[in-house]
Amino acid sequence: SVLAKKLGGDDYGMKKYIFVMLKTGTATETDSIKVSNIFKGHMKNIQSLAAQGKLVVAGPLGKNDKKYEGIFVFNTSNMDEAKQMLATDPAIQANLLEADMFLWYCSAALMEINNIHNRIQKKSF
Repeated sequence: SVLAKKLGGDDYGMKKYIFVMLKTGTATETDSIKVSNIFKGHMKNIQSLAAQGKLVVAGPLGKNDKKYEGIFVFNTSNMDEAKQMLATDPAIQANLLEADMFLWYCSAALMEINNIHNRIQKKSF
């Protein structure tokens, strides 16, 4: 029960998050250097949000016909707070990515993923 409380879990060991599907945005930027710099900022923003405990997990998706690019899971159940976090992302700001957001109920153990990842990664972005 101590760990459940620390991670924000309910009696089932679950909690609410905001699950984000990132998809190709409406921008038509063709300058590859500019796009590369925007995505470098995107990665730095991911690292910053994760370090603050606001972003639980993120990652790219494989090629698909739905224009889905990746996912975010935010450590909040508040859509407005999640929108504020998305607004800090340079790729969102530049309309290279757009987001569909969903309230998601999942294991509170997901909150430990970054601690585990930091122990097993050999390189960082």
